[in-house]
Amino acid sequence: MFDHVTIRVPDLDEAHKFYEAALEPLGFGEPETDSHFFEWGDLSVAIAGEDRPVTRRAHVAVAAGSTDAVDAFWRAATEAGFQDNGPPGPRPKYHEDYYGAFVLDPAGNNIEAVHHGFETPNMIDHVFIRVHDLGAARHFYETVLEPLGRGVWATGNEPDGDEWVGLGARGGSLWLTQGDPTENLHIAFAAHDNASVDEFHRVATAAGFRDNGAPGERHYHPGYYGAFVLDPDGNNIESVCHNR
Repeated sequence: MFDHVTIRVPDLDEAHKFYEAALEPLGFGEPETDSHFFEWGDLSVAIAGEDRPVTRRAHVAVAAGSTDAVDAFWRAATEAGFQDNGPPGPRPKYHEDYYGAFVLDPAGNNIEAVHHGFETPNMIDHVFIRVHDLGAARHFYETVLEPLGRGVWATGNEPDGDEWVGLGARGGSLWLTQGDPTENLHIAFAAHDNASVDEFHRVATAAGFRDNGAPGERHYHPGYYGAFVLDPDGNNIESVCHNR
């Protein structure tokens, strides 16, 4: 489902310190980097700028291979001085084998490590965003994900009454709920071929959503073919085929 997720940060050195501490126990190794970003597999942090503001109120969960790895993630981040947002433990309200821990990055984004009781193939397990209008956000994501072969997985309500919508599937899912919106997050969804990227962009713009970059080759590597649109809250949503 996710090709990559990018979080914009105000201080790249401080973000590097946080993500390096938190992700190393999960086995993600040394990041790729230049003077503007650090990238651990499918997750990257990049310096914010005038036209690319800081990401706020995002929740990104990365997959852990065991409950011990979840514990180590939380311990490493909190011992490095970063803020606990939920200690390691079972979260049976999600499902009976769900085991997670939560910490806040330096910009206040909620970063989670999760183990479902089995191995998952993806680094990004799920992304949870709050939206201004749940109906409008659901319409947007259903529209753009349909050409990529993804749709609504689950809907429901939290005990406090908050309604949520889940798209994708366990081990690679996007969750929406209404609230103070997530801002300036970049989510790229994987496409099987260039035609799917074209269709992603076509259906989004035909439905009245904002273009943020027409389909075409990008400079990131030979064969990188992407297109960009903005969701109703202004987050930068991409579809990409790497043609590898």
